[in-house]
Amino acid sequence: MDNTEMMYQEQILDHYKNPRNFGTLKNASVHHHEYNPLCGDELDLFLIIENNKVADVKINGHGCAISQASASMLSEHIKGKSLDELKKMTKENILEMLGIPISPVRLKCALLSLDTLKNSIIIYEKYINK
Repeated sequence: MDNTEMMYQEQILDHYKNPRNFGTLKNASVHHHEYNPLCGDELDLFLIIENNKVADVKINGHGCAISQASASMLSEHIKGKSLDELKKMTKENILEMLGIPISPVRLKCALLSLDTLKNSIIIYEKYINK
C-alpha cells in the first residue's frame, strides 16, 4: 500500500470514528432512511433545503467504516450545493472522495450515502416541494 492509500485509509477511519454533521434535524425539509440488507448498514439523511440548495444536513446511522465514512464525507460536500448539482453526482464522485480501491462486495456500502441523497431529492421534489 502506498502513502496516498494509507492517508485515505486514515481519513476514512477519522470520518468513521468522528462523523461530520452527525445527528438529526427536527425541522428538516426532507428526511429519508436507507438500509443495505446485504450487510445491515443503515443511514438517515436529514436535509434543510432553502432556495433549492442544501442549507443544512445531518446524518445518522450505523454500519461499516466505508458506509459511514462515505456518509460523513458526502455530508460535508453537499452543504450549499443546489439540488441540480447534487442530482448530477455519480458513483465516481463518491469513490474519488473515498480515495481507495473499493471491492465489488463493498461498493454497495460506499454508495449507500449517494443512494440516500438521490432518493431524498426525489422525495422532496415529487412530494414535498410540488
